[in-house]
Amino acid sequence: MRYRVFGRTGLRVSTLALGTGNFGTAWGYGSSRDEAKVIFDAYRDAGGNFIDTADQYQFGQSETMVGEFIASDRDDIVVATKFSLGDRHGAGLQRTGNSRKAMVQSVEASLKRLDTDRIDLLWAHMPDAVTPIDEIMRGFDDLARTGKILYAGLSDFPAWRAASAATLADLRGWTPLSALQLEYSLVQRTVERELLPMAAAFHLGTVVWSPLGGGLLTGKYRRGETGRAQGLGAVIHDESDERKVRTVDTLLAISDETGIPAGQIAIAWVLHKGTLPIIGPRTPAQLADNLASVEVKLTDEQVSRLDEASAIPLGFPFDVVSGSRATLAGSKLDFIDWPLTTVR
Repeated sequence: MRYRVFGRTGLRVSTLALGTGNFGTAWGYGSSRDEAKVIFDAYRDAGGNFIDTADQYQFGQSETMVGEFIASDRDDIVVATKFSLGDRHGAGLQRTGNSRKAMVQSVEASLKRLDTDRIDLLWAHMPDAVTPIDEIMRGFDDLARTGKILYAGLSDFPAWRAASAATLADLRGWTPLSALQLEYSLVQRTVERELLPMAAAFHLGTVVWSPLGGGLLTGKYRRGETGRAQGLGAVIHDESDERKVRTVDTLLAISDETGIPAGQIAIAWVLHKGTLPIIGPRTPAQLADNLASVEVKLTDEQVSRLDEASAIPLGFPFDVVSGSRATLAGSKLDFIDWPLTTVR
């Protein structure tokens, strides 16, 4: 496996992160301790070093297992965890949300379960719609100054809040916002409107969850398999509209042409877009299939077909601006050498 320098940091992480939401069985669906250990060891043997967990995953079982598994080579592993949703069913008012109190309590509990003295990357799991962004960023800064966390990130936050967080931290000399976590796949491309351009402009490490669209992009639901639909009683995506049907059709066509499993092609497409996917296997077989995606090299023609099939309208203001580029460039659009990076 290859490695990337993570956003505007010196941190070096593997091109696939291992999501451990399936480590444990407290949700009624997941991997036993022994099966999770096989998955972890195989990921490490493949060169993976980026583990993504959360206090909420399997109501703490995931962190406990991760803590056990990383003990022998803790310093070689980048451990990311999250706070906001609580570490138990019905966690209550003070263990949920984005407040400084919830953040500190969660970190203290996570450190115990992970059996470590620091969290390499702490995510706010998702916005609670009330906690001010300065409270979140100052909370991250306080924890970083005590050495309990090293880097800070926001998961599932809207672009305007993440941009505010990054700017505020820079202006006040706080621990910077280092990363974003968001959903991205061939069937979820709406982040291309605001979130991905913003992340590029602020040089944030961009980690994406559900690169397989909740299993849809493996083609297994067309084969009558259940997977997540049976285990968790919900599917993130289904073939509910023409675009998703067209996307799966194109993906499976390329799979048939190349002999490469559809899921590997879907993850390779996400990698091609410059983001860092989180894989979340429940079984060793699923892990082996996911890991093989790093060897898949899509041709420009294949990427173009997938892009076209899964394309979404960007909407306002992008359509207006796109149609005005020639005028904005003084009628010299084709004569200008444009910068490679997005303006900030």
